[in-house]
Formats: sequence, C-alpha cells, structure tokens
Amino acid sequence: MSSNAAVNAAAAASADYVVDPKRDRLVITASALGTVFEWYDFFLYGILAALLGKLFFPTDNPTAATLASLAAFGAGFGVRPLGALLFGWFGDRVGRKYTFLITITLMGGATAAIGFLPTYASAGLLAPTLLVLLRLLQGLALGGEYGGAAIYVAEHAPPGKRGQFTSWIQVSVVGGFLLCLFMVLACRYALTPEEFDAWGWRIPFLASIVMLAISLYIRLKLAESPVFQAMKEAGQTSRNPFRDSLTYPGNKGRVLVALFGVAAGLTVIYYTSQFGTLYFLQGTARVGEQEALLYMALGAALAAPLYVGFGALSDRIGRKKILLTGYALTLLLLFPLFHMMADGANPALARAAKAAPVTLELPGDCRFNVFSSKHRTPCGQALNYLSKRGVPYTKVTAPTASLTVGQQRIEGFNQDAYTAALVAAGYPDKADPAQKTPWKIILAIAIMVALSAMTYGQVAAILVEMFPARIRYTSMSVPYHIGSGYFGGFLPLISQYIVVRTGDPYAGLWYTVAVVAMALVVSAIWLPETYRKALD
Repeated sequence: MSSNAAVNAAAAASADYVVDPKRDRLVITASALGTVFEWYDFFLYGILAALLGKLFFPTDNPTAATLASLAAFGAGFGVRPLGALLFGWFGDRVGRKYTFLITITLMGGATAAIGFLPTYASAGLLAPTLLVLLRLLQGLALGGEYGGAAIYVAEHAPPGKRGQFTSWIQVSVVGGFLLCLFMVLACRYALTPEEFDAWGWRIPFLASIVMLAISLYIRLKLAESPVFQAMKEAGQTSRNPFRDSLTYPGNKGRVLVALFGVAAGLTVIYYTSQFGTLYFLQGTARVGEQEALLYMALGAALAAPLYVGFGALSDRIGRKKILLTGYALTLLLLFPLFHMMADGANPALARAAKAAPVTLELPGDCRFNVFSSKHRTPCGQALNYLSKRGVPYTKVTAPTASLTVGQQRIEGFNQDAYTAALVAAGYPDKADPAQKTPWKIILAIAIMVALSAMTYGQVAAILVEMFPARIRYTSMSVPYHIGSGYFGGFLPLISQYIVVRTGDPYAGLWYTVAVVAMALVVSAIWLPETYRKALD
C-alpha cells in the first residue's frame, strides 16, 4: 500500500477521534503509574548510593566508595541508549503496548533482585559485579519505557491537550522520586540505623515486586495506540526503524536537536534539582540523611503540580518559549538557589569560610586519586580529609603539604590537628539545628523543581511531535536517552568529582551551567515550534 494510503488512514483515525474520558483516564493512569514505579526503581539506587558503596565496593575510603557507587549509578544510565534502540525497534515494529509491558517487567525484576544480592563482605567481588549487571538491566529497561509511555499517551490525546496529557508522564517521574523518598524514610524511622544498614535497605528494593504486579495488571487492560493501529492496518509500519530513522529526510538533524537542545538541557536541570541538591545538603551543608530526604520530599511535593501546569500551558502558548524561559532562569538562579540552601541549612559554615578561610598548600607533583582506598602521601591524605569534611578551601602550590585555617598553620598532615583547627575556627562537623532556617531549604528545592517542571513538563509532547509516526519510538527514544543517560546520568559523579578536585563545594554546578547554556543556544536556533502540529 502507498504512503498516501497510510497518511489517509492515520488522518481518518484522527478525524474519527471520539472523546472517551474513561479510556483517557485509564491510558494516563496506566502509563503514569508504570512510570512512577520504574523511576522509583531507578532512583532508589541513587538515594542509597553512599550506603551501597560501603556494602558492595572494596574500599575503606568513604569518598572513593561513594564515587564508585555513583559510577555504577551512571552505568545504568549509560546503557539507556541501547535500550532505546532495542525497544524502539520493537515499539515501531510490534507496537507501543506490548513493548512497555516488557520494559516494566525487566525493570521491576532487576530492582527486586538487588534486594536479594549478597554484599562484598560475604561474596567478595561477585557482589559488585552482580550489582552493576542489574544496574545495566535497569538502564536497558528504562531506555524503552519512557518513549513507549510518552508516545502511547500522546497518540491517544485529544487535539489541543497533548501537552497536558503527556505532562502526567513527567510528573510521574517526580512521583517515583517521592515514592522512593517515602519508602526509604519509612524504613529509616521504623528501624534502627544498625538494622537498616544490615538488612533494612533491602525492603525498598523488594517492594518493587508489589509495584510490578500492580502495573502489569493495569497495563494489560490497555488497547494498542490508534495511530500505530492505523499504520499497521495500512501496512506502513517500518521494517527497520533504526535504518529508517537515519535515512528519513531531515531526521538526523531533528535527532541532534532533540539530543543537544532538549534532552541534555532538561535532564541536567532535573538531576541537579534531585540528586544535586541531596548530595549538596548531605555533603557540603552537613545535614543528616533523613532530614535531607525530608526536605527533598517537601520541596518536590510543593512544586510537582507545576509539571502538569506547564504541560497544559504549552498547549495554549507554545512549547518552545516555555522551554527557553526555563533554561534562561536556570542559568540566572542556579548559584543563588544553592547559596540560599546552604545559608538555610548551615549558616555557620559560610560564616567560618569568610572569617577563617582555609588554604591547602600542596607540592606540584602531588597525586590524588579519589577512587584510591588508601592515601600514603601527606598531600593525598589532606585532600581526602577535606573532601570528606565538605570544607571549602583554596589550593596553593608549595614545596610541602600544609594547611592554613585563618591564621593557624599546620605542617604536613595530622588529622587530629586539622579537626581541632577547623572546629576552633567555627567549621561545624554537623549542621546546628538551632541555626537552621528550614523554609529557606524547602523554598530553594521547590524553585529548583519548578525550573525542572518548566523545562520537563512538555518534553514528551515536544519529542512526539518532532518525529513521524512510523519511526517515532526509535527516533525520540534514542536522543532522549543519550541526553539523559550521559549528560544527566553521570551528573552526580562528574559534579562530585569536580568538587573534590577543586575544593569548591559549588564548583560542580558549572557542569549544569555549561550543558544548559549549550541547550539554550541549540533550542533557540534549531528547535521548531510544534504545539499546533497534528500527529500523522
């Protein structure tokens, strides 16, 4: 059958669109709930990264263990483009519905399996090997899930409501994060720290079995997307979606814009608003884990409705201008928001840094590997100590290692002397509850989440509208997951590495700034406005 016949079939399907609120609610609920559970599974590892680093990786250096755990976290993101290729092929060939039934099953099974893994203490190197393998399976599944859910909802959406309908997919990502926070906090409060570290951490992973059963039950009730069904009946589904995505006229340019202008920018904003703030509160501001998670939950919950709000607004005024505004505001507000967070969480740290700045003198040949389990040189030991304390410092080249705190100078490395000097100068080991201003912390987090909502709320509609139906699953999934997998997935590792290397607790934010600035330029020049476009 000719391509005109396929277009006519799809157009007829669009023209015959019948409003069915019950069907639409089921479509949105099934897709969004599945996305909640999948992102719950994926975020769970990130929130427990520090603990998992101690349990699964062979090192007595907490900084190295955390970074190794974050590298495994990033590995899950690294294979997402492969998942997008694999499941994109099935989604464009076999159908939207059956593909994301497979992805949710793979994700839930891999997450539950982490809860059964032996630790390094009992299984040696087998433990981290199995952990990384399961992380790779999670990433593979997530590479196919998002595209399937977004396309399925968009191809069901009535005219003029595509942004609003698909925004529920975006807010469900936040829902997964909040559900994950709730589960971890509930376990933390119900168990002693020793019980949680010994076996309680497994409970949130094992809970994914129940979530998987619920999601499968609902998704099995769904019918195939009407757009895909029309293509199938017209005999115009792609035989090789990957090849067709590369050869379809103008599609390679659209893929690049989707990658560098859309996916990369909104993803680093999102992960900065979630993991960036969490690691900053715990590491730099010295806030306890449970308290930091509570602040995160409150801030995210306050701003979460904005995902749907901006998605609906994009149906009225356009998607591109909201995206560009979100990028620009992020560049303006990122550093002030993190300073507000620090001032609310640990004002004593900022006062000490001004009153008694820390200078670390290091020889020019000083070698420091953040992944090393032991540091034998004084300069390496000094860098390792300060990175764990979250103390801002300035590095200066000198013949030997020494630390200056205000007017006090300490030659070589002496941990007790370093600690005494910092405490005497007012550097707190933990944030003082009496000096905290919780509303500042929560407000800063809420504004960061609002910026994510402005850039992320309408993204599913943007990507669906950019690509033709017969190669839509593959064409939108691959750039989205390369952007989120590499630019976003390795953000915690890269930003924390920058902080450790520079001594500046805010230096990691420059990674976010650089990626968002690139996305702003690419989107402003090459991203088309698509909110009035009819889906073929």
